[in-house]
Amino acid sequence: MTATDDLSNLLPTADQLKQKAAMAEAAKADEAERARIAGEAEKRALIERLSKPSGVSDEEALKRVAIIIQRAVSNGFTEVQVFRFPNTLCTDRGRALNQAEAGWEETLTGLPKEMLEFWRRELQPRGYRIRYQIVDFSSGAPGDVGIFVEWS
Repeated sequence: MTATDDLSNLLPTADQLKQKAAMAEAAKADEAERARIAGEAEKRALIERLSKPSGVSDEEALKRVAIIIQRAVSNGFTEVQVFRFPNTLCTDRGRALNQAEAGWEETLTGLPKEMLEFWRRELQPRGYRIRYQIVDFSSGAPGDVGIFVEWS
């Protein structure tokens, strides 16, 4: 073995480097695709869970809301976001809500609808207001919806 042979093993050829870079890029793309698929599966599972009744009693819900509101009041707030959900839980993907159309509440399904009904039964008589608002426009269209409870 000559000194030239030793040096040729020291530095890979440009083609070898291109191949190595392509393999690394393909591995990144594979990982990104796996993460995207896992994220979609998580979102589908979340939507499935939020589409069903919560099983939480009004008494338990009132206790939870009281804790959230008391914490917000102690921090000087007059409103608090109590929930955030994907717009797919609206039958029109949040269009009527975003446009503040009369009857937008009829587009709610699942847990967001249950929360509105809870507010009507328990919080509205106590003077609290509720506001549903699109809180995400990251794709240029209505995205997630936030539910806010107000008391000022």
